[in-house]
Amino acid sequence: MLRFMPVGDSMTIGSTGEHTWRYRLWQHLCRSYGGPCTLVGPRETLYDKLTEAPVSYAYAEPDFPRAHLAGWGEGWQHMAPLIGEAVRSCRADVLLVSLGLIDLGFYTNAEQTAQNVRAFTAEARAANRRVGMVWLPVIPNVRAQTDAPFAVEVARFNELLAKTAADLDEPGSPVLLASPPPSYDVATDTYDGTHPNASGEHKIAAAFAEAMHQGWGLAGLYEA
Repeated sequence: MLRFMPVGDSMTIGSTGEHTWRYRLWQHLCRSYGGPCTLVGPRETLYDKLTEAPVSYAYAEPDFPRAHLAGWGEGWQHMAPLIGEAVRSCRADVLLVSLGLIDLGFYTNAEQTAQNVRAFTAEARAANRRVGMVWLPVIPNVRAQTDAPFAVEVARFNELLAKTAADLDEPGSPVLLASPPPSYDVATDTYDGTHPNASGEHKIAAAFAEAMHQGWGLAGLYEA
């Protein structure tokens, strides 16, 4: 059984009534992966905007492995202290990580965020020395269109993320850097300039799927 753990912020946890890109990726794995697999993690809920808490189970399609390690407003610095126990308790084999927007927007600069990536990786490997990871670069949101310093930090962090992936990639614990979805447009792939709508969910899922297909020969090409 291959165990994938989605790790992320609000774009990964999703909110009440959404499918999430986690569901889209699961559908892809069901279609094209040739062996048993599942999604794992210590959390299952969506974020409820009415109560402003991660308490909702109202997925648009609830019949899939809903487990994850994602949180509204959480970033690399929040997940680094949690990832070791999550990997250990859930026996995760592959971490699918989409983090960084929150860090850069509110907590840390690009260099500090990259250091938290290294801390996250060390904790994950301490829990499972053979864990694999796929990292999605930060997809700039609508703020990057009007806030030039923020846009610079996003671009700088994505450069550092690529260098960090190259530095930390190991044969026994591989790190893949996914490619940002080339056609992703915050005007048409999000519902508010940040959070993915259905087309955005498919494009994020495709980024992870294609990285694993190209890098590891895992499953097939993504089909929406």
